[in-house]
Amino acid sequence: MTTAILIDDDANLRAGMRQLLSMYAPEINVLGEAESVQSGVEAINLLQPQVIFLDIQLSDGTGFDLLEKLAEMNGKISSQVVFITAHEQYAIKAFRFSALDFLLKPVDPEELQKVIHKIKNVLAKSDNYAHIDLLLENIRRKVDNFKRIALSTSDGIHLFEISDIIRCESEDNYTKFFIKNNKPILISKTLKEYEDLLTEHGFERIHQSHLINLVYLKSYIKRDGGYVVMADNSNLPISQRKKERLQELLKTL
Repeated sequence: MTTAILIDDDANLRAGMRQLLSMYAPEINVLGEAESVQSGVEAINLLQPQVIFLDIQLSDGTGFDLLEKLAEMNGKISSQVVFITAHEQYAIKAFRFSALDFLLKPVDPEELQKVIHKIKNVLAKSDNYAHIDLLLENIRRKVDNFKRIALSTSDGIHLFEISDIIRCESEDNYTKFFIKNNKPILISKTLKEYEDLLTEHGFERIHQSHLINLVYLKSYIKRDGGYVVMADNSNLPISQRKKERLQELLKTL
């Protein structure tokens, strides 16, 4: 069994979440509930759950305040966190950069099962909670231009500087990251998801299989259908519809 706690200021939503977990994730043992930052911190310290299901808006603050208090009191956070939230764009963006799981209200049973499956895998393979520190760092800074990204792999969660990512390559429903001074890392998310996150950081999708960091582009070769040479000496094709866009971007670099 995986132990959990529910923290939400709405008793009806906590009851609904309990019911969803009992129906779709019976392996989750809910040890207790809380409705505020203060009662949540007390319950977590008392019950030591493996997973915290946490609403963003609580009666006396936010879920981020709760995590800050936990970190201050205990030196670190030692539970996995799943945020349950309405559609708040900034928070969701911060979650995605931090590889933190979240569920949108109303909670979809299929999405819940996916998150539970992922959480169980993470708990079995890692006790690294650095991605939660990254989330709090991003929330504190209150800027959209995040500097680091957390990548969740089969062996745990790893943090990297976005500026060190050379390129990303699609492998079916996976994405392979090529990072300066690191071995390639395979992530079980699509390239489209990372295109959405990284485009504003100077990345460009040049092909259905390739997303590149323009900083690491060495050459654009027009022959042989057109391709680019990257700083890691990879030769990557350019799709026909991306050529004009890439040429325009290169004029601005």
